Amino acid sequence: MNSATNAVPKPLTFALLRLLADGEFHSGEEMAVQLEMSRASVHNALQDVAQFGVMLHSVRGRGYRLSHPLCWLDKEIILAEVGATLNIEILDYATSSNALLLQAASRGAFSGSVLAVEWQSAGRGRLGRTWHAGLGDALTFSVLWRFECGLAALSGLSLAVGVAMMRALRELGVQDAGLKWPNDVMLPSGKLAGILLEAQGDMLGPSAVVIGIGLNLAAPADAARIGQAAGDLSACGIALDQRNKVLSILLKHLESMLREFAVRGFTALRKEWESAHIYDHRPVEMLMPDGKRIEGIALGVTDEGALRVETADGLREFHSGEVSLRGR
Repeated sequence: MNSATNAVPKPLTFALLRLLADGEFHSGEEMAVQLEMSRASVHNALQDVAQFGVMLHSVRGRGYRLSHPLCWLDKEIILAEVGATLNIEILDYATSSNALLLQAASRGAFSGSVLAVEWQSAGRGRLGRTWHAGLGDALTFSVLWRFECGLAALSGLSLAVGVAMMRALRELGVQDAGLKWPNDVMLPSGKLAGILLEAQGDMLGPSAVVIGIGLNLAAPADAARIGQAAGDLSACGIALDQRNKVLSILLKHLESMLREFAVRGFTALRKEWESAHIYDHRPVEMLMPDGKRIEGIALGVTDEGALRVETADGLREFHSGEVSLRGR
């Protein structure tokens, strides 16, 4: 998950953005006193905030004001909803929540560790794609989960994550979301969320998986650069100030699903996933790594999460890998 810029934020910049989060005017002098620095330092630290997807207004005699308030993630609010079974850490900024949590996993981090990042500079998406998100406009977070089984038994986990997200969205009152094989959550207006799994371990076990999720709360400001239509929860009536509620509900359903998956695997979730697939029994086109295109009718998935497609050459199974799915 990624904001698609190489800039490295200054801690002072985020400290000032927190003071400005209410959307009201604050004078440079007032903020300089609060943070014990010069007005010039305040001015310099706020020069490049547009790169984080926020719009800052400066008015002589009144000070600085954000175009709209920012709702920051709050660990205590989230823990009050999901309980103490998850170990939650929130960072103002980082390169990639997945990369950091993978490093933590190799150092023995506990199963159930969650890393949420307000703004990411170098995250990763499937097939090398980037995730475009402005500060406060999205949720970008990763969850570490450890399994006693080996990597071979984790087939279908990315699809199972999609099931958990659909359950969460239904609880939030979002009724028109669907899943696109293998790991996208869609709205009629476009892609709402993406899922990226990265695993460590042996084929026979034990294993650890870091689940990275990026979800749009508001439409990306730089939507033209994304290359595909984007959907967002604000269009579904969920305001930006509900970020903590949305993350809490997502984590609750992810934890429940992961415990279920550890016992029953994807087989028990397959029908639920298929019922949410937007291309179920519809014409699709598979774009292969070599550029070849294969057309057919999507006919559900296997117990391992492979997509079943009825083609001119008969029924075929496609594994996520480097394959892209499109509707026809």
